[in-house]
Amino acid sequence: MSVERHIAGMLQQIARQQDVVEIAPQGSTPKAAALAHVAEQYGYTYGMAYRTGFKNSLVQVRMYRDPQPGARVREAATITAHPQAGNGGTVPGLEQSSLKPLPEAVAAVAVLKDLITFDVMAQYIADRSQKVKGYLACAVLTVILLIDRSPVEAVASGGAVALLFTVAFKVGASRRGKIAQRLTDAGFLAVRDEQGGQRFLRPGQQLPGHTNPFAA
Repeated sequence: MSVERHIAGMLQQIARQQDVVEIAPQGSTPKAAALAHVAEQYGYTYGMAYRTGFKNSLVQVRMYRDPQPGARVREAATITAHPQAGNGGTVPGLEQSSLKPLPEAVAAVAVLKDLITFDVMAQYIADRSQKVKGYLACAVLTVILLIDRSPVEAVASGGAVALLFTVAFKVGASRRGKIAQRLTDAGFLAVRDEQGGQRFLRPGQQLPGHTNPFAA
């Protein structure tokens, strides 16, 4: 899908003043972050992100309409400054006909990219039950290999897969920890959602489905 169609599709949702706007560029977190920044200029605020679609190829970002007065002022100013956005005109914070942020928007888009990446990685960070299942699968693999291989080869193969699991778990957790630190340094607050997962919110925000500025 072209840049213009991505932007036009999102702005059509915004024009209907929907409480929730869905953004799903093809598999790209930077693109999703750039579009989320545009939505913020129209009075929306970041809600959550996750991967979906065939082979999890889509990064789905959910933006919520912010009812605070400042959001409406920001929305009105954006509409005035960019009357042809979505129809080939300029778009707030982005280069013409591109999802590349302008210099003044780079920092804000980087923060949104961290928020999106942190939420998306939650699908791949293993909890205790996932680790148990992973190592159990390694044990099963070892037993299967014993059927037509020597014990040494079977154990070595199963151990190699287990080592890969361990490295992947640690690398993922380390990367997510670094993102969490950047978000904390940027002033975001760590909270737990109803499933016990960690999320980051701006001061004064609540999780979706609770109280404003997110819609119920």
